[in-house]
Amino acid sequence: MAERTSAGLLTMMMEPTPAVAMTLPAEVREKLAELELELSEGDITQKGYEKKRGKLLAPYIPQIQGVDPSLQIDNRIQASSQAVIPGSKHNKSRAANTRDERFRSDLHTEAVQAALAKYKERKMPMPSKRRSVLVQSSVEACTPPDTSSASEDEGSLRRQGRLATSTPYQGHGHPAVEHWFNRVIQGSSTSSSASSTSSHPGGRSVTNTTAHAALNANATATALADLMAHTQLDNHSAPPDVTGLSENSSVHAERPQVASVRSISRGYNYNTKVMETADGVPVNSRVSSKIQQLLNTLKRPKRPPLREFFLDDFEELLDVQQPDPNQPKPEGQLMSPLEGEPLGVVTNWPPSLPAALQRWGMTQPKSPCLTALDNAGKPVYTLTYGKLWTRCQKLAYTLLNKLSTRNEPLLMPGDRVALVFPNNDPVMFMVAFYGCLLAELVPVPIEVPLTRKDAGSQQIGFLLGSCGVTLALTTDACQKGLPKAQTGEVATFKGWPRLLWFVTDGKHVVKPPKDWHPPMREASNDIAYIEYKTSKEGSTMGITVSHSAMLAHCHALTQACGYTEAETITNVLDFKREAGLWHGVLASVMNRMHVISIPYSLMKVNPLSWIQKVHTYKAQVAVVKSRDMHWSLLAQRDQRDISLSSLRMLIVADGANPWSISSCDAFLNVFQARGLRPEVICPCASTSEAMTVAIRRPPEMGVPPPGKAVLSMGGLSHSVIRVDTEEKLSVLTVQDVGQVMPGALVCVVRVEGTPYLCQTDEVGEICISSGTTGVAYYGLPGMTKNIFETIPVTLSGVPISDRSFTRTSLLGFIGPDSLVFVVGKMDGLMVVSGRRHNADDVVATALAVEPMKFVYRGRIAVFSVSVLRDERIVVVAEQRPDASEEDSFQWMSRVLQAIDSIHQVGVYCLALVPANTLPKAPLGGIHISETKQRFLEGALHPCNVLMCPHTCVTNLPKPRQKQPEVGPASMIVGNLVAGKRIAQACGRDVAQLEDNDQARKTQFLYIQDVLQWRAQATPDHPLFLVLNAKGTVASTASCLQLHKRAERVAVALMGRLNTGDHVALVYPPGIDLIATFYGCLYAGCVPVTVRPPHPQNLATTLPTVKMIVEVSKSVCILTTQAIMKLLKSKEAAAAVDIKSWPMVLDTDDLPRKKSPQMYKPPTPEMLAYLDFSVSTTGILAGVKMSHAATSALCRSIKLQCELYPSRQIAICLDPYCGLGFALWCLCSVYSGHQSILVPPLELESNASLWLAAVSQYKVRVTFCSYSVMEMCTKGLGSQTEALRLRNVNLSCVRTCMVVAEERPRIALTQSFSKIFKDLGLSPRAVSTTFGCRVNVAICLQGTAGPDPTTVYVDMRALRHDRVRLVERGSPHSLPLMESGKILPGVKVIIANTETKGPLGDSHLGEVWVSSPHNATGYYTVYGEEALHADHFSTKLSFGDTQTVWARTGYLGFLRRTELTDASGERHDALYVVGSLDETLELRGMRYHPIDIETSVIRSHKSIAECAVFTWTNLLVVVVELEGSEQEALDLVALVTNVVLEEHYLIVGVVVVVDPGVIPINSRGEKQRMHLRDGFLADQLDPIYVAYNM
Repeated sequence: MAERTSAGLLTMMMEPTPAVAMTLPAEVREKLAELELELSEGDITQKGYEKKRGKLLAPYIPQIQGVDPSLQIDNRIQASSQAVIPGSKHNKSRAANTRDERFRSDLHTEAVQAALAKYKERKMPMPSKRRSVLVQSSVEACTPPDTSSASEDEGSLRRQGRLATSTPYQGHGHPAVEHWFNRVIQGSSTSSSASSTSSHPGGRSVTNTTAHAALNANATATALADLMAHTQLDNHSAPPDVTGLSENSSVHAERPQVASVRSISRGYNYNTKVMETADGVPVNSRVSSKIQQLLNTLKRPKRPPLREFFLDDFEELLDVQQPDPNQPKPEGQLMSPLEGEPLGVVTNWPPSLPAALQRWGMTQPKSPCLTALDNAGKPVYTLTYGKLWTRCQKLAYTLLNKLSTRNEPLLMPGDRVALVFPNNDPVMFMVAFYGCLLAELVPVPIEVPLTRKDAGSQQIGFLLGSCGVTLALTTDACQKGLPKAQTGEVATFKGWPRLLWFVTDGKHVVKPPKDWHPPMREASNDIAYIEYKTSKEGSTMGITVSHSAMLAHCHALTQACGYTEAETITNVLDFKREAGLWHGVLASVMNRMHVISIPYSLMKVNPLSWIQKVHTYKAQVAVVKSRDMHWSLLAQRDQRDISLSSLRMLIVADGANPWSISSCDAFLNVFQARGLRPEVICPCASTSEAMTVAIRRPPEMGVPPPGKAVLSMGGLSHSVIRVDTEEKLSVLTVQDVGQVMPGALVCVVRVEGTPYLCQTDEVGEICISSGTTGVAYYGLPGMTKNIFETIPVTLSGVPISDRSFTRTSLLGFIGPDSLVFVVGKMDGLMVVSGRRHNADDVVATALAVEPMKFVYRGRIAVFSVSVLRDERIVVVAEQRPDASEEDSFQWMSRVLQAIDSIHQVGVYCLALVPANTLPKAPLGGIHISETKQRFLEGALHPCNVLMCPHTCVTNLPKPRQKQPEVGPASMIVGNLVAGKRIAQACGRDVAQLEDNDQARKTQFLYIQDVLQWRAQATPDHPLFLVLNAKGTVASTASCLQLHKRAERVAVALMGRLNTGDHVALVYPPGIDLIATFYGCLYAGCVPVTVRPPHPQNLATTLPTVKMIVEVSKSVCILTTQAIMKLLKSKEAAAAVDIKSWPMVLDTDDLPRKKSPQMYKPPTPEMLAYLDFSVSTTGILAGVKMSHAATSALCRSIKLQCELYPSRQIAICLDPYCGLGFALWCLCSVYSGHQSILVPPLELESNASLWLAAVSQYKVRVTFCSYSVMEMCTKGLGSQTEALRLRNVNLSCVRTCMVVAEERPRIALTQSFSKIFKDLGLSPRAVSTTFGCRVNVAICLQGTAGPDPTTVYVDMRALRHDRVRLVERGSPHSLPLMESGKILPGVKVIIANTETKGPLGDSHLGEVWVSSPHNATGYYTVYGEEALHADHFSTKLSFGDTQTVWARTGYLGFLRRTELTDASGERHDALYVVGSLDETLELRGMRYHPIDIETSVIRSHKSIAECAVFTWTNLLVVVVELEGSEQEALDLVALVTNVVLEEHYLIVGVVVVVDPGVIPINSRGEKQRMHLRDGFLADQLDPIYVAYNM
């Protein structure tokens, strides 16, 4: 293997020379393997390892004409980056009309291109998807997002008039999965067609024909190392890192892939100067090393205490990310708070805003206040100050005097009132807002709720409820458009309080009487209005603004912007909140300005409208967002004759946004020619809480010139400001947002913990103290204290001022010339492994990857979710309907690479959803918190998903290294010292329990003799009774009848077969099967019971029949006529070779002949029958049962269940193997009790059959299988009432035992007990049995003895093969139920799987069993008996080395309980944890598939069933989706999350399939290996297969 891979991997292309293939000599390989081991054991440092490895490999790494290999890669990248962007020179000239302008300064796009050029085109495995999932049915999905979705950042301008027809995607057959994984695992980088021709400086292009891309010298080293990593076949090494995304630029930095996952925490510096004390506390190196050594010796115990020899109490710890010692730290002085210029005193300044309105309304009534436009851009109405004043008075009067309930006025001053006005009706809004102020009511402006399910509208309802709002003001048109209830009233929205809706149009308000005047007071600290704000988590808060703050803010804005009377201002923003409200409604009235309000709907139709209005009205000021500037660029070519020379201020309201700078630059570029002066652009920074924090002043104020900073992203991620010099890739260019507001004091504090002042070169949260900020969150005193009453302190803890500050949630710093810079917002902050990233920056990077073809610009959401104690980045974008699967996937993989390269952070999940399906914020934009909520709930319905947990989850616990084995002697000594008993237990002693009845039968060593004896002694005693689906008796058999039928079969066989021949019995469950079984014994043949093929499903069931017949070497098949026909039918011929069947006899009409002479076996050790069954791992195993074992088994069960001829038991099991066969065919004959037989198949047509029979026959003991129990819980769960009416009563049942060969399924047995408790079933009755191939009945609850106990164990300890008992409900606890009582005559011991030594009480090991009814061995054809001999005859390596044990292959533990058993001893309980064959070895730990599956099934309501298996080191999770196929991709992230959280494992592949695909055997166990084979052979027809990178 090693030789082959090495040759394959190292086929490489040097720059000038042709490919050279070479292999490492064996001794070098050996030395490398040794090094590898030393490193993993920690005997050598990383640095030493790399040095030695470098030396070993040096002779084999070709040098190119003496160039240092680490340099070659750089030339390569430059060459390729030039190749990739031939047009970077022309980009500038084309910039004006490209659509991507807003998010990027060219710098960013080029950075992204360069970053991508670094990566050779790597083919990632395409997820495969069923075609039906691709063709989205909804019309929405086929149309481009309706322009109303045109988000904050969207540019869907050209209204497509037609539906873009979405072409059905081509179904991709997925590239052979095997092939892909082999490639990844060999670490080769495969070149896709795109990069298969690499151009070389020499101008000659070499076409790369092999599957392996040209690896240069550096990659060779890596390849060698990878090869080494894979040749050392060490089971416990972590899975190869499938993601070698980054190509480091020097040989030494590149670690072999396997080691890289092992133990070195990223970027940990090995030669740090800090020493560590014994328990890991760093100490300064000034302490003398002698003292240090002494200290360490004192801390270290002289010798480990004894218990450590055998108790390995290692707790899995998640890696705590060590801070990189080389990370940049702030070095500047402590910043000093920055003061704005003093607030000027104006003599005739009005005492409050309503007073200003009154003044202008009376003195300048004709002066225009507000012009509203329609969707065509035509002025609809101009509101004058006089009109505004009179209409506000009318409204105020009406609200206070004309609304009443039960003669009480409805509203009192100070009450809160909701304002629900559409974005295109500013006039009505302004009247309502000022009307409320005049009436001393508190307006709460909110969005118009369009549907009952608007994103976030429930939260708005919560806000209204908490503010005690009972009245909503709205317009006539809006009221008509709201959803109505049946009564015709406006419907109550989900989560909203009951509201009265009042329409403020003219006809509903009355003129006040002459003597009524609204009260005019000075601005006080009472609440003026409440502005809503949505937090990062999605909750909505109301920010209260007092009258004095509102007035002071208008004052400060007027001074900062130099507003004068009668100026004209164009407002594009939402007038209900933030800058749109402050400039367009409040400050404008203060200064009698004329506002031209541009509705959002007009902007979507004509993005130039605001510029045209500036031109038409000669506006001096415009208030816009960077989006509006961006949109106007896209359409500017149509307009030649506009001039912007009248503007003295272009206020960019979101100037704090990191991408606003590129919009400003691009806008200036284009419109400078149209009279726009550069100094007019005034970015500002504001938030709802702090209102305006800083704004760039207009040029006439004589302020310093604007500033720009190019900052290193790496530095910013550590909150440090470093002006970037070298690394041009990851930089952020920001512009200043001007100076602090007049009268304000600003400082920057640390984000987390105590608000310490930052240093001058540190990024922190900007805080402001001023009379112009919001006052509180309404009704939330705790949060108010944190945000509005922060006291910043110096490093020594001294408050910097006696004033309290408001946190602005803006992250930034104070630059030169006292300019404020903002680099992000708290809402978008994602802290990943201790480094900070800004969601907006990540969006910008994603959009710079030529997005326009595949995703909608600006319909991208970036947020972080918490998985495994760290934040993980999720990117969700809307995909264009015409983008092909292949293209989108390509785009996604490039986005991952770009983000990795520029931000040095991995993306956890990248999802594309169909167009128009992301939740929208009120004015376009994406509702981030709602999107995140849907992602976590699995309700996002993506159409493409790429998860990359392998790259970004770096804090998994270290893979477990196996401890050096402890010697057996110390183990025993250890156990004794600790007072632990060896885990050994046994059932009651059979010898003492023999009774007289039994003594008479001691001569009956053979079960067939018992039948003959019963046929003589009690010929008419009924033994069997078979029920059909209707619940009526289908057939019965008494002792004599059974004996006679058996005789007939014997006669038929004796003439044809020899003694000892094997005979296959292929019968449906019934008396025939039992009779022919005894017939074979009478004739001296060996019977093999085989489940008959399913007529509707021959293709899968018949081959199993054929296989058992062949493997068991049966010379004859006995069956019914119907089945005989089936075996030889045409359909059967399609599945198997029907010519090769042995002789087939049908036993339906056998002649009645007395048999000449019964066969008597010479010894009880002779073979009685073969028991064949397919294990869950898909292995067909037949075991040999001797006559002695058969009798012993029956005796054991008889004693445990107290079975006598007078008893009846009901059995609902398959009679073909294991305990099911024994109970069905053997026990009744042995003990003489009557068995009521219910074939499980009949339950499919009548689910209540078994329980009704139990009730009808008043059965005390009954047996069933898990699949039967599941059918009853699912099928009858809702019908218990109906059953009660049919007199079904289960109070007779003392024990109901589930026959199983697995860990008890507690959830199922408990729900069964709960459901049927109503029918009298005792909760103590249900228990389980345990058997396996080597012994079909080890445990069985029986009738006497204590109830089964349940313990809770720590699932994490279990992975380390240890048992730690915990309390119920503690984290990671797993309930385990005892598997019934150990049968009489059975001894059980727990042995260490490796040393084969005995283990102590409550230790996990393999269950070994010794009993007279153990099977005598496997019956296999391939002569592999030697392989399995030790399964049946093993001895302990020490301790009791005489007893012969059989190994069950199951892990479990024994625990002595406080209970006493029948013999008066303390009871030992056996807990079965799971089959060893099934367990998964991952990261050096042992996982039981059922535990992972339980977690997965819990993760989403649509997961019906789940199965997991491993494949090439990867965990594959198959889930059955019960629901619409749209949900298939939602499951990928949820499954990955839950397995990481609860099991610390990374899922490699998620396969979503239809219900019923996971194969289940007759015992109801999942056949995981069959599933695995089906997956590898591509036979599952999956809905979706996702490969996690």
